[in-house]
Amino acid sequence: MRFYSLIVPVYNRPDEIAELLASLAGQTLKNFEVIIVEDGSSITCKKEVERFAGKLDIRYCVKENSGQGFSRNYGFARAKGDYFIVFDSDCLIPANYLQIVEDHLNKDYLDAYGGPDRADASFTPVQKAINYAMTSVFTTGGIRGRKQHAGPYHPRSFNMGISRQVYEKTGGYCITRMGEDIEFSIRIINSGFKVGLIEEAFVYHKRRTSLGQFYKQLHFFGRARINVGRFFPGEVKPVHFFPLFFLLGWLALMGTWFVCRPLFYLGLALYAGYYFLIFIDSVWKNRSLVVGILSVAAATIQLSAYAMGMVSEYLRGKKGSA
Repeated sequence: MRFYSLIVPVYNRPDEIAELLASLAGQTLKNFEVIIVEDGSSITCKKEVERFAGKLDIRYCVKENSGQGFSRNYGFARAKGDYFIVFDSDCLIPANYLQIVEDHLNKDYLDAYGGPDRADASFTPVQKAINYAMTSVFTTGGIRGRKQHAGPYHPRSFNMGISRQVYEKTGGYCITRMGEDIEFSIRIINSGFKVGLIEEAFVYHKRRTSLGQFYKQLHFFGRARINVGRFFPGEVKPVHFFPLFFLLGWLALMGTWFVCRPLFYLGLALYAGYYFLIFIDSVWKNRSLVVGILSVAAATIQLSAYAMGMVSEYLRGKKGSA
């Protein structure tokens, strides 16, 4: 049986760490250690970690702020395990998660894997709507977390595992923010390692607690995609421009009001149909009219913020190279 090292960087989120550790303490497979990397926080989680000292094999590391990528490297360098798993601090881990991973690796070994995310029943309606937007087939969020996807699967660092051999060969993350997990996944694949999705190894991902925070996060994600393209130009694919087409379509639609009213009504009907699909699908999956309504707002924010992030980072790069 493998020994797992679970590595979690944290920055000013002690409450999240307490909930995450509580979920890890309930794992059915016990062959693991937990490494919490305090990334220069002003509000530390030391007390929360100490509460679990007798329940988990846990280590608490404090370092200067450097971002999540390099903080994960800090944990890798101190890990004892055969296999390293990284989680975001805002995740809750189902009790059978590690057993699912162990069984899958025994049956079909992967040098690196990723898993999907879901919304827990305890999440707020806003969190459930944000989760819907980030996982739905009607948004770009539906690209990940499924076995059917375009090109090689790229694990994301909110729920990702790598073997010790992967770390030793790649050296871990080479950038600390702005798409660091995508860049890392591409290098793992290019190094010849076997990478895939373990669909059953999901986590409950809290993400952001307000639509305003969600906008800022997705704007950053859009910037990150352009940044990854600087390392690997081929990784900015046509599907990544869907949010931009969505936003440009809205802008064009407003313009048609002044030049061609029939075209305006046609475009409005198309957008209304799109939103209706999102609403019905979200209501069906979440069993909530409120979450359905909020999902329409969350999907709009996801696509428009991502698009504006891409544009702003592209223009930033052009300005920097001028």
